[in-house]
Amino acid sequence: MSEVFSSPVLRVEQPRRGPFAKSRYKVLDEGGTVVAIAAPTDDQGDSAVMRGLFPGKSNLDARAVLLTTPDGDPLYVVDKQSGREYTEILRPDGERVGSFVTERVGRRYVVYDDDGTLIGTVDVDVPRNNFEVKDADGGKVAHVRKKWAGLATHLLTTADRYAVEISDPVREPLRTMAVMTAIVMDMNLHEAKEIT
Repeated sequence: MSEVFSSPVLRVEQPRRGPFAKSRYKVLDEGGTVVAIAAPTDDQGDSAVMRGLFPGKSNLDARAVLLTTPDGDPLYVVDKQSGREYTEILRPDGERVGSFVTERVGRRYVVYDDDGTLIGTVDVDVPRNNFEVKDADGGKVAHVRKKWAGLATHLLTTADRYAVEISDPVREPLRTMAVMTAIVMDMNLHEAKEIT
């Protein structure tokens, strides 16, 4: 499945919708071709409606998105646990690819593979717009940057956009985890549009 993210430059974008449409993403290669789409894994009923009415606290809610090919073939599940401490990346069969564990909320995350071995870190800048992914030895393997789309777009929509630049070669599963950094950081740090 890693061939889906083989491009050294990728974009991760949310559709331009109101502030209550969360957890939807498109992953595009450097040519602008959509290589994956992500949407919530299931309907969460009334609690999801209430979170929509009070979006300022939603970064703490547990939720998951399923990434598929544009044809609908499942690729990965991003399973964000309640709070900001733990997010797993899973294959469609439930096998874990790796996990992001908070070391310092909003500033540093550690990345583990499927058996719990440390494979990297994600360092976050103060405005939470730049995410540097490093391997276990501290070498930079990717840079993920949240792009500024203007004040109105930031406050009134969920249309966040990220550029992912990978310093090839990066071995699996760290390469996949580097791409997933954009979605994981968005779900943990940027989905709530602090209106409340």
